[in-house]
Amino acid sequence: MNSGTDEYDVVVLGAGPVGENLADRARAAGLSTAIVESELVGGECSYWACVPSKALLRPVIARAEARRTPGARQGAEVPLDVEAVFAHRDAFVSNWKDDGQVDWLDSTGIDLVRGQGRLVEPRRIAVTQPDGPERFLVARHAVAICTGSRAALPDLPGLAEARPWTSREATSSSTVPRRLAVVGGGVVAVEMATAYSALGSEVTMLIRGSGLLERMEAFAGELVAESLAEAGVKIRTGTSVTAVRRDGTGGPVTLTLDGGETVEADEVLFATGRAPRTDDLGLETVGLPPGGWLDVDDTCRVRNVPGGWLYAAGDVNHRALLTHQGKYQARIAGAAIGARAQGVPLLETDRWGAHAATADHGAVPQVVFTDPEVGAVGLTAEQAEAEGRSIRVVDYDIGQVSGAALYADGYRGRARMTVDLDRGHLVGVTFVGPGVGELLHSATVAVAGEVPIERLWHAVPSFPTVSEVWLRLLEAYRG
Repeated sequence: MNSGTDEYDVVVLGAGPVGENLADRARAAGLSTAIVESELVGGECSYWACVPSKALLRPVIARAEARRTPGARQGAEVPLDVEAVFAHRDAFVSNWKDDGQVDWLDSTGIDLVRGQGRLVEPRRIAVTQPDGPERFLVARHAVAICTGSRAALPDLPGLAEARPWTSREATSSSTVPRRLAVVGGGVVAVEMATAYSALGSEVTMLIRGSGLLERMEAFAGELVAESLAEAGVKIRTGTSVTAVRRDGTGGPVTLTLDGGETVEADEVLFATGRAPRTDDLGLETVGLPPGGWLDVDDTCRVRNVPGGWLYAAGDVNHRALLTHQGKYQARIAGAAIGARAQGVPLLETDRWGAHAATADHGAVPQVVFTDPEVGAVGLTAEQAEAEGRSIRVVDYDIGQVSGAALYADGYRGRARMTVDLDRGHLVGVTFVGPGVGELLHSATVAVAGEVPIERLWHAVPSFPTVSEVWLRLLEAYRG
C-alpha cells in the first residue's frame, strides 16, 4: 500500500544494522513488522562508517604487515594503488546501492516503508514518502527507534562555509587530498589518519586533549601515536581550533588555533563526536524532548513513556556507540518485545538475563583498526578503581611471545588484564599490536562470562600463536 493507515505489531524507525536486527527478532517472535528508512537500507555502518572504513584500512594494514615479514617486505615498498583501494571500498558498500539489503528484508517478511517517519501520537507514525502521499503506521505492541547518530560539528566561525569533512566524506571520498587536517583524537580520527597517510596525504592531527584514544588505556593511544608519527603524521595535542576559513569554492582550508597560529590543509576532517538522530521524530508528541539521547532500561524500553510501548536501541540510547553493541541491544529488545506481546508475566531482566542488555555496563568490546590494532573489552584500570573495586593490573609485552615474533619482525605490542580481586575474575582486557583484533573475543568471553581466573589457567593457548600472551599474563599474575 502507498497511502492510508496500516497496522503492525511492531514498527521500527531506522533500517541500519540495529533496526534490521530488532525487526528480525520481532518477526522471529511471530510479530508482524514494518521498518521505516529515509536513506539506504543498511544504514550508516554499511555505507559510511564501519564497512567502508575497514575496506580502506585493510590494504593499508596488509602492506604494513608485509613490510614486517621476511621475503615479502621488498614487494611492499611500492605505493598503494589508490584507485584499486577505492574500488575495493566501493564494492563493499555496493556502490551505495541497497538492493541486496532490501532483498534480505523481503526474504524475512519485514515490510519496508521508505520515507521520513515521525510519531504523531502514541504508537502512531506518519511517514513522509519520497514519492507519494503521507502514510500512517500504527503499532499494536511497540515502536522501536533505531535511527542512530550523526557526526557532531562544533559551533565555529566559518565552519559551515568551509564544507568540512565528517566521517561520511572521509569514508566515501574517491580523491586523496594532498594535505589533510584531522580534528580530534578518537577512533574515527586515528583510523582515517592511518588510511589517508598511507594513501599519500600529509596528515596533521589537532587534538584538544593530551593524547589519542583517551577513553582507553593510556598505552593504547601512546603506541598508536608512536606508529602514526613514524608514518609521517604530525600530531599536535593540547590545541583547539577556534575558526575555519576556505578560500573560494575549492581552495585550501585555513584553521586558526587557540594560540593564534594557523594550519593550512586541502581538506579538514572533524571527528569530534556524535549526536543522536532524534530531532525530527516527533518525540515531543509523547512527552520527550526532541534532539536528545533516549534513556532506556536494560530491555531497551524508553523510560517515562506511559504504556511502555517505546523502545530505543543502538546509538540513540547512548549506552555504547558501536554497531555490534547496538545489534546486541536489538536482539535483547526484540526478545523483550516478543515476550511482552505474548503476555509473558515476568521477563528475565536479572543480570545476564535473556531480556537484559547487561554487557553494555561492563563487557563492551571494541577494535580500533590502526597499525598497531587496539582491542579492548570491559573496564580500564582507572574505571575499575573509580567504581571502588579492589583490582590488580598485569601488563605484558606481546612482542616477547613466540607467536608474535613469528607474526612480524620487530613486533611491538602490549597486553593488560585487570583483575577484580574480590570476585576473582577479569573486568577488563586491552591488547595493542598487529593482528590483536582477532584475540579480542577470547577476552570478551572471559569478561562477560566472569570466568574465574583460576579456571583460565586451564584454558591452554596453542603454540606458537600470539594468543600465548594469555598464558604469559596468567603466569605473571600467579608469580
